[in-house]
Amino acid sequence: MASNDGDRRPGTLRLTVVAVVAVLGCVAAAVTLAPGAVASIVGEVQASFRDIAGQTTSDVRTEPAATTAGATPTPSETTAPVPRHRVRIATRPRGADVTITPEDGGPALTGTSPFTAQVPEGTPTVSITRRGRQPLERRLSVERNRKVRWWLDPPGQLHHKVTQFTTGSAPKQVAFTPDRREVWVTLLGGPGVEVFRPRTGRRLATIDLGDHGAVEVIFTADGSTAYVSQMESASVHEIDTATHEVTRRLSTGGSWTKVLALSPDESTLYASNWSSNDVSEIDLVSGEVVRRLPAVATPRGLFVAPGGETLYVAGFDGGELQRIDLRDGSSTILETTGGAMRHLVGDSDRGRLYADDMGADAVFVHDLGHRRVRRLTATDEKPNTIDLGADGRVLYVSNRGENNAESYYLPGPEWGSVLVFDAATGEPLDAIVGGNQTTGLDVSEDGRLLAFSDFLDNRVQVYEVPPHDALVAGDGGRFGRHRRDLVK
Repeated sequence: MASNDGDRRPGTLRLTVVAVVAVLGCVAAAVTLAPGAVASIVGEVQASFRDIAGQTTSDVRTEPAATTAGATPTPSETTAPVPRHRVRIATRPRGADVTITPEDGGPALTGTSPFTAQVPEGTPTVSITRRGRQPLERRLSVERNRKVRWWLDPPGQLHHKVTQFTTGSAPKQVAFTPDRREVWVTLLGGPGVEVFRPRTGRRLATIDLGDHGAVEVIFTADGSTAYVSQMESASVHEIDTATHEVTRRLSTGGSWTKVLALSPDESTLYASNWSSNDVSEIDLVSGEVVRRLPAVATPRGLFVAPGGETLYVAGFDGGELQRIDLRDGSSTILETTGGAMRHLVGDSDRGRLYADDMGADAVFVHDLGHRRVRRLTATDEKPNTIDLGADGRVLYVSNRGENNAESYYLPGPEWGSVLVFDAATGEPLDAIVGGNQTTGLDVSEDGRLLAFSDFLDNRVQVYEVPPHDALVAGDGGRFGRHRRDLVK
């Protein structure tokens, strides 16, 4: 057929089409053609019709025609297969039922974890179920070969476990950088500090602080500088967070330095000295100690109030909460529990100061600017570190668990835990069972991730934080039920 029929008038177009159809009908009725011949004629007619109508191949969607043996299909006659990639899905615990539903609605792939399959490229839905665990559903981007591992949470728990990773000896504290890209872990057993990616546990750096380990770490608001305390040397190491290099070593002049706090303008650093019973005030311009403020016995937790004129100190030896006037160094004891005050965290917006007491197994709250201190809630055995969620409405408490009767350097009869409370009422919102001596704890500044350390296991665990509405509506999460899992 001629290829220039696209210039014909509409009447001619209709006559041509009718004629072609009539001829084909007659031929088909008169003779039996070979399949290849039929295909050839049909192909020519289709091509001619497209040319006549002024259309291109891409404008018409048809099923590919049959081809003769040895013929090469044209691009319009074939559909490229969707690439497939090898995907391996592991779960903790193992033995979960896995269903992968391709994005295009194709046949589902099923198996038992650890499960490996060739998955069509795209974003399939992965559904995982296992008896005694909460079901999990996630979308997975499959553009290459993938290996993923998902944690299955116990029934009722509202915080979802993301990962856990091994650290150096005796992880004392964990802290997210302000940009949330890194989590720093202080190692009491040395060599100093390790830096990790929080969601993967990939180690980025090890910062060697010499002959001794590290206790606590804090960051400047812009995240450019970290300060790390070291007990044995009674010093503070200033570290450039971009290079992970130590830039200065500041002597505190005290003994057995532990907790650190910055003034609101970040020009002054405060460091509690456990054995010399004082707090060092260090000018960060000169790096020199300005004064050592007398404190309660075995001072530990610190909080600088807004305005920078008041310093609060937690006394471990007698469970005392001390308020120091930084203008003249005078002080007042606000509360004495007879227990062991350990850690302080403040909510400046609401004017609240929280303190946990390891001896009383409780959290107390102080109304800033007043003398009133009240018991907020009971905790599990040996509360350690506390922190507030990003909006200050949720309080997190790590609990070490009951000590070993011989030594607290040995695993005890209970696992540690992390408890989650409403910061205003003390009502329980959720609970997580940890490892041996759950100690360090931090919530990222955006409130999305929670990290805590298991001191005797040399391990850090990371969890996703649910929205506040989900916590409030979660009927206490796993709190209460978690206690049957604490006993080993």
